[in-house]
Amino acid sequence: MKILTVCLGNICRSPTAEAALNEALREAGLDQQVSVDSAGTGDWHLGEPPDERMTRAAAKAGMTLSGRSRQIAVTDFAEFDLILVMDHANHADVTAMAPDAAGRDKVRLFRSFDPDADHEEVPDPYYGGEAGFHAVVELCRAAARGVLAEIQQTLDA
Repeated sequence: MKILTVCLGNICRSPTAEAALNEALREAGLDQQVSVDSAGTGDWHLGEPPDERMTRAAAKAGMTLSGRSRQIAVTDFAEFDLILVMDHANHADVTAMAPDAAGRDKVRLFRSFDPDADHEEVPDPYYGGEAGFHAVVELCRAAARGVLAEIQQTLDA
């Protein structure tokens, strides 16, 4: 199984969601069966590493962010089984790119997997303070646990 996480610039939320999913998969022993990547809908940060503020917040929580920003491509719909977006704008942009109904069906809001979520979106911390970056780490971890639970149900079926 292959999962793609998507935000706007692929330097804050989607790399954190990728790291949170990898952490949950590793802890469950499923990291060899499921791979995760991330991308952005925009091209402003192509080739850049994750935002330093996001990297620091993740590191404080024991997670390592890696990779370089890339933009989502139409070919990703064929490559990935599940495309997890961080907010409604990402959802609209990504579903508009989908080549067909099957591609659109792969796109889901990441926080929709968190049964305790009080909101459907992972807020963009880019223009806010340090607390927003720390909040993103916790929101991504909670949603990742929900994704893991669904994957485990699928594998058990």
